[in-house]
Amino acid sequence: MNNTAMTFVTRLTLQSGDRAALDGIVSDIKSTAERKGAALKGPHSHPPRKISVPQLCRLHADDDRHFDSWEYTVFTRELEIHGHDNLARNIASQNFPDSVHIEAEVEQIHGAGRGN
Repeated sequence: MNNTAMTFVTRLTLQSGDRAALDGIVSDIKSTAERKGAALKGPHSHPPRKISVPQLCRLHADDDRHFDSWEYTVFTRELEIHGHDNLARNIASQNFPDSVHIEAEVEQIHGAGRGN
C-alpha cells in the first residue's frame, strides 16, 4: 500500500487600481489566516504596472482624431496558503469590491511517502 501525504497550496493573486482597497483586502486575508493558524506566505508585491489605453473619438472610419490616452496603475499582491483547503476556498469565493480582481490557483503537492 502506498501512503503518500498530499497537501494543497493555494496561490491568490489580487490586482487593483485602488492600492488602499487592495492592501485592505490583503490585510484582512492575513489576519484571517493568522486566526485560523494557516501557513501563509506573502503578501509579495509586484512593481506597479502603468497601463495606457488609447481613446478614439471618431464617428466615421476615416476620422483618426483621438482623446488623450486613459492612464492608470495596476497594483498586484500574491499570497500562498499552505494546507487549510477550506480556508483558502472561503477566501477565494468571498465577494470582493469590483475594484479588486482575484485569481486563485490550487496546486497539489505530493509529499514523500513509503511504499509497501
